[in-house]
Parts: sequence; structure tokens; C-alpha cells
Amino acid sequence: MSSSTVENVVIVGTGCAGLTAAIYTARANLSPLVIEGSLPGGQLTTTSEVENFPGFPEGVDGFQLMDNLRKQAAKFGARFEQAQVQSVDFTTSPRKLICTDRTILAKGVIIATGASPRLTGIPGEKELYGGKGVTTCATCDGAFYRNMEVAVIGGGDSAAEEALFLTRFASKVYLVHRRDSLRASKIMADRAMSHPKIQPVWDSVPVSVEGVGQGAVSGLKVKNLKSNAESVLPVKGVFVAIGHMPNTAPFAAALDVDENGYFLPVNGSQIRTKVPGVYVAGDCADHVYRQAITAAGMGCQAAIEAERWLAEHQA
Repeated sequence: MSSSTVENVVIVGTGCAGLTAAIYTARANLSPLVIEGSLPGGQLTTTSEVENFPGFPEGVDGFQLMDNLRKQAAKFGARFEQAQVQSVDFTTSPRKLICTDRTILAKGVIIATGASPRLTGIPGEKELYGGKGVTTCATCDGAFYRNMEVAVIGGGDSAAEEALFLTRFASKVYLVHRRDSLRASKIMADRAMSHPKIQPVWDSVPVSVEGVGQGAVSGLKVKNLKSNAESVLPVKGVFVAIGHMPNTAPFAAALDVDENGYFLPVNGSQIRTKVPGVYVAGDCADHVYRQAITAAGMGCQAAIEAERWLAEHQA
């Protein structure tokens, strides 16, 4: 089923990038249609406290922050619909967003679908994720673990970076990796291995996160792949650093993505795509910073670009 209404701009995603884009396009009287996916509000809704978003000296609940952004966008005329974009056709004008039960037509599109952190899938991980001790972002949550022991799972650059960042707060950082050396670049590996607070746990895989009954992480059970011996690391925080998966699959055939699925910059702009009037913002295009404030900034840029493009191309 295809709608005959052609939207000025459709924003796909309701994280910091999508909602900021919605605020800006709504204030420009474009009456944006915002498509909410399977996790309205994005990753921040799973975070109990955000301390590094400007303007909140006491911190702010992640869900509350996203709810505030949504209300702000709605106040200026943004409209919200629940849908899942399955694929797109950007070869025609207006652009087509093919959803499960209908096709949405749009003059301009802002894709802000974010990225999903890869998790290990071990018992206890999901139950204690988000404010209970299991996290995927040291920059976001490291300060909550002052003078505590924590574990980082992973062996690449991101795991080494997370471990090094955590040494500012934690008393000890266990770095759990299935091999006997890091996959990280030499400079990152050397930095991590030379830090006195970082203790590698080689040839080991996580088995379970302990503390589900208490509602907070009390340890990480690991298994040595060579001896099969199991032990529990006495940690209060578990940082999973095995990468992210950008939520770009429905758009990958129409736009350029890199080998990991992130949207590729075009003509030096992180938010423009090869399709005129189609923009990207937030973690689906940013594998470097992945912060709420950088996503919001990209959402602002995408909205202003879309507004200017529409003004130039209105029939």
C-alpha cells in the first residue's frame, strides 16, 4: 500500500540525531514525519544516567532526556509514526521508503537509525545491561566505577581504548581476550599492556555475568580456552567492547557504506549522501565518537541541509 501524500521530509530514527533533526525541521515549518523503529529513543533510553550531555550539571536520566527531545519536536509540529523501513527506492522523485505495511513518499530524507552494540549473548549480560553494571560505553559510564574493579571484553582498538579510559577511574581493569595477544593496532596494544592498572586475561572467554539475583554486577565468570578452568573476576562493571553494528541494512543498496556497514562520507561532508536531498546523521554514520552530543550535532546539520535543499528545489 502506497500513500499518495508526499512528505516534505521524513526522518528515520528517534535517537539524539533523529529528534534533533525533527526539532530543527519542525521549527522550519516543514512538518517532518518521524519514523520510530524498534527502539524509540535509541540507545540512550537504556541508560539510567547521562552525565556528559551539556546543560545538566546533576546528570539526566537517559529516557527522560529522549522524552524531552521528543516533546520538544512534537511542540513545533513534528509527527511520529511507528514503522519499520524494509528497503528504499531513491532512484525516483519523490523518494520511496518501503515499510512493512505501506510505502512512504518524501521529498527529503534524513536517516538517523543509529548503531546497535554487539553483545556476547552470555547469561546475565542482558539482564544487567543499562545502569546495572553491564555497558558498552566507557566514555558514558566509566565515572560510575571510581576505585572499583572492572572488566573489558574484547581485543581490538576499541577494547584497548575503553580499558585505557577506564584506568582514570577504576582501581583495576581486567582485559578479557580469547587470544594471547590483542588484535589492536601496535600503538594501542602497547599502551594498554604497559599500563599498571590493566591486567590481561589471555586465552579466555566470558561465560556469564554474575549478580542477576542482586540486580547489579558482582563478577564476571570466565573460562580459559586452554585449560578449560573457570574463574570469577571480582568486578562491579563489565564493558563489552566487541564493536557496533550500524543499522543501515535497508539503505545499503541505495547509498554507499563501508565494509562495516557505516554510511560513507560524500564530498567531505559526513551528513551528505550521493543522493540529493538524502542525509545521514548520528551513529549510523559515525564510528569514531558515538556520543549523544555529536549525534545531536549531526542531526542539526542534516536538518539545516535538508531545509536549504528543499527551499532550492520546491516546485
